[in-house]
Amino acid sequence: MAERSTAAVDVADNGGDEPLTAKAGKATTDGAADTQAAESPAAGSQSAEEETALERDGERQGGEPSYSTPDLHSGHKLARRYRLEECVTRLDGFSSWRAMDEKLRRAVGVHILPADHPRARSVLAAARSSALLGDPRFVQVLDAVEENDLVYVVHEWLPDAVELTALLAAGPFEPHDAYQLVDQLSQAMAAAHREGLAHLRLTPGAVLRTSTGQYRIRGLAVNAALRGISVDGPQRTDTEAIGALLYAALTQRWPYENDAYGLTGLPKGVGLVAPDQVRAGVHRGLSELAMRALVNDGATASRQEPPCTTPDELAKAVAAMPRIRPPEPAFTAPPEYQRTTYQQGNYARPAAMPGAGATQPTPTPPPPLQTRTGKALKWAVSALLIAALGLGSWQVADKLLDNRNGSEEPGTSETETTNQDGDKPAAPVPLAIQDAQEYAPDGAPQNANNVGATHDSDSTTYWRSRSYFDGPDLVPSVKQGVGIVYDLGSDKDIAGASIALRYGGDHTTISVYAVDSLSPSGPVGSMKQIATGRTSDSTLKVTAKQPVKSRYVLIWMTAMPYSPQDEYSDPGYKQGITDVAFTG
Repeated sequence: MAERSTAAVDVADNGGDEPLTAKAGKATTDGAADTQAAESPAAGSQSAEEETALERDGERQGGEPSYSTPDLHSGHKLARRYRLEECVTRLDGFSSWRAMDEKLRRAVGVHILPADHPRARSVLAAARSSALLGDPRFVQVLDAVEENDLVYVVHEWLPDAVELTALLAAGPFEPHDAYQLVDQLSQAMAAAHREGLAHLRLTPGAVLRTSTGQYRIRGLAVNAALRGISVDGPQRTDTEAIGALLYAALTQRWPYENDAYGLTGLPKGVGLVAPDQVRAGVHRGLSELAMRALVNDGATASRQEPPCTTPDELAKAVAAMPRIRPPEPAFTAPPEYQRTTYQQGNYARPAAMPGAGATQPTPTPPPPLQTRTGKALKWAVSALLIAALGLGSWQVADKLLDNRNGSEEPGTSETETTNQDGDKPAAPVPLAIQDAQEYAPDGAPQNANNVGATHDSDSTTYWRSRSYFDGPDLVPSVKQGVGIVYDLGSDKDIAGASIALRYGGDHTTISVYAVDSLSPSGPVGSMKQIATGRTSDSTLKVTAKQPVKSRYVLIWMTAMPYSPQDEYSDPGYKQGITDVAFTG
């Protein structure tokens, strides 16, 4: 089947078009990628970097002019069904939004451009081709419509998926995780190319990992059409893009001289260096695989394997590798059967008394508890049982004496150690955090890639806010607040929170809310408040009057102290969160 030169839909981590940094790759026939300036996530005016990006897009398209985006706003409805909520990208005549499908009551993403835009027809064609593929490894196109002088493409919105950009920011991948990445991406893109579909913008922002570990590719056949990207060798371009992602996963470096997607590029003038020469401990087979996908004229010097020029060839090369198994758990609990064997062994039999073993035939091999270790274990357990019986007898006797004396001694009454129902008060139970995501309802995130540092049990890492001139209260002059949503994995009774802060001073105010997802909808005022607190110290603990059941919890900060300049930010009103812990 003939290869198609159109490419891909970028659907954000939450379904939109690269809400943080969307770096456009300038596609060429040999698969090289020149990174361009970042697109702003805000819906307002363009920065100088955005204008530079547009100029380069114009150069790529032979001086094609920029186009104004449709004048839309939050609350606008498309087809009386899709209500626009947040603009995540506005660039060169098109905009991307997070929206609500009011008919099915679910979040979706929408790309919108004028019907008279010169790329409108190709965007519609690319979206409809992508929708026909129906492969679950890709973020699905749900609708493609021309209506009221607008063309819009509706796609899935995945609130619980994590963008590869954020995963790479956390550090290099383990070999098994990198193996899964290249295996799943190469197979998915091979299937797409068999149907004549290409991506051409397969960047870290175009790959999502779900909670089950499955990678899903956003942007098949629409996003490159939105930007007017086309190449003569789409298979080679997509293959090299997968190689670049594998390289980044192995080294946490971008395999070109320019920095891109939050990653540092290679030193200028050195050329492409194999991953196992960039970082110690890189899996040799995966290092060579990345080079085979990236280098056009051959593989690494150590093994003269042919280069992989199509996703299908790359998928076959991955399949030919010995499978990389996941790492063993760091700690394995003792097998339960050992205790069961002991309880059913000689200790439970009346005949197994001291001295009785001399008249019994000795089995071969001896039972586990007849070995030296087994005998020592028996004596140790016997001593513990005797001690326990003695302690229990003493407690019974003490209780009887208390009843006889009328419990006259102060501090020993039962009411002091029990509640009104006769039960001991339950100790706070730590609640494990499974995932976290920054909450920025105004479309201006603070430091979204570092939210994982707030629950990694490492006091040296932290998430930080921006630095503001006004404060300490953010409302109403600065903004409504900044926050992070945490996923506890399932519904839990939340009784309190402990928040370790980077800066002390007058003052920090934080409220804790129960929300419906990692990307909650609606204003903060409509959410269920669990607790609130204010501190001038570097630690804030809040406790709920009554536990609130929820899976997702929002930490919402509305005041920050003044702090001087540091290595990351200017002086101003700012705050950092080092560690967050919830109790139930």
